[in-house]
Amino acid sequence: MPSYKTPDVYTEEVSTLPPSVAEVSTAIPAFIGYTERAIKNGKNVDNTAIRISTMLEYKQIFGGADTASFEVEINNDESIKDLKVIKPTSKLYYELDFYFKNGGGACYIISVGNHGDDLDKSDFLNGLEVLSKEDEPTLIMLGEALDLPKADYYEICKQALSQCATLKDRFCIFDVLDTDTNGGDFRNNIGINNLKYGAAYTPHLQTSLTYLYNDTDVDITGLPSLDSYVYDYEGIKITYAGSSQEAPKFRVNQSQGTGNTETGITFEVDGSQLTIRNVGDGVKPEDLVTAWKAFNDKGLFNIADISIEGDMVVGTKVFIELESTLIGNANLASIKGVKSALYSKIVNELAKQRIVLPPSAAVAGAYATTDRERGVWKAPANISLNAVIAPAYKISNADQENLNLDSDSGKSINAIRSFAGKGTLIWGARTLAGNDNEWRYVPVRRLFNMIEESTKKASSFAVFEPNSAATWLKVKAMIDSYLYGIWQQGALAGATAEQAYFVNIGLGKTMTQQDVLEGRMVVEIGIAAVRPAEFIVLKFSHKLQES
Repeated sequence: MPSYKTPDVYTEEVSTLPPSVAEVSTAIPAFIGYTERAIKNGKNVDNTAIRISTMLEYKQIFGGADTASFEVEINNDESIKDLKVIKPTSKLYYELDFYFKNGGGACYIISVGNHGDDLDKSDFLNGLEVLSKEDEPTLIMLGEALDLPKADYYEICKQALSQCATLKDRFCIFDVLDTDTNGGDFRNNIGINNLKYGAAYTPHLQTSLTYLYNDTDVDITGLPSLDSYVYDYEGIKITYAGSSQEAPKFRVNQSQGTGNTETGITFEVDGSQLTIRNVGDGVKPEDLVTAWKAFNDKGLFNIADISIEGDMVVGTKVFIELESTLIGNANLASIKGVKSALYSKIVNELAKQRIVLPPSAAVAGAYATTDRERGVWKAPANISLNAVIAPAYKISNADQENLNLDSDSGKSINAIRSFAGKGTLIWGARTLAGNDNEWRYVPVRRLFNMIEESTKKASSFAVFEPNSAATWLKVKAMIDSYLYGIWQQGALAGATAEQAYFVNIGLGKTMTQQDVLEGRMVVEIGIAAVRPAEFIVLKFSHKLQES
């Protein structure tokens, strides 16, 4: 109550409306893995949770992809005999691209090392420790850890589940190893603790994403031995080594006059044609050799020897011969200007090599899309995935029976399946606690996470307020208003608000006199969460004729 001492007219604003609950974000994944770099505003941000919203932001801070390497074997007729992909060590860049293509929004990146570093369990555990100090992330992504030894991967998964149980505001999306087709290995090693805070998905997905690579990282073996073709022109002898199909050509442009010693000799290599410009009378052989050695793009031409007869090029013989580095072995960069047909053939074949990725990144994008368009209470299933050609292998109804329901461990694994006329769909919405009637479904667990975290943050105003009926009324009104709004949106089951939820608070209801004396305000909240219609049963019978 203010104290008035001077005669005047005073105004007071009386607060009559209860505080409101601000809903927290529900689909903010945190990706832990290895990046090209980790520099933001000139500062190193290794082992730091960085929030991004687009792939452009990722590239600016963390660089590009871990480029792939290829081994290409060539037949004698220069057709492609075999092509092997040496997968990149880190797939985080591709997973982020996959996530955004499936509707993902803001996310966090924790760089635990650089491309080329050996994957280490301790790096991911340190990343989880960094993540534990962040409040906003709600999904933990461990797709990068799949390439670790199995025992290390499962240990990291257990630690992630433990973090979820401790903080109660996040959820894990796990991948099953691509070799574990029935999920048995995953179930045997994931343990039995905190299963309601995670969901697993299988199989891996054949995406429409292509590998990023450098031409120098495409090794070519089996090139046929190159034939030699010799040409003489104006006293200069050129030896070209290459296939007769290349139709080798050699040309000298004598554009300078006699006696000009400052000719500025230049070279042009276009496939199998070499053109030497600014060569005329009065040019010393040494000048030609020096200029050639300084020229970088020599292709299949190179000066191997020179025989001088006199002081000038005219009347002498200059031998230009091919180095033997391309005979039998090469890389894509070295044949680009020499064997254009073969180069194009290999590039086209590399473009057909599509990346196989674990499904968690696409699933996280589906979570974000569902939460944004329908709400966290809608099961993130029966959703078509983008940038997917097909699952790595097909799952039948019989196969999914064993994945969806497990009588031994109760750990459900969600299948991603391909259906004719529909595409590739997420076809499951169960947590790892698949036999738990309370926490069986992903949307139920994530709905409770959202409500618990939102009401927890909104109730902080009451800390150190008088533990009296006036404060209890404010808290109850605030939570009741929030739950009523969620019920109206269809998140809670019940024909009336009373059937959908309850909020109890008060002395004799949720608190004893001892609770009040010890400063405890206890609020009881009950929620009837809607559950997905996982099994739809249509019953048919014959109707007897009535007339």
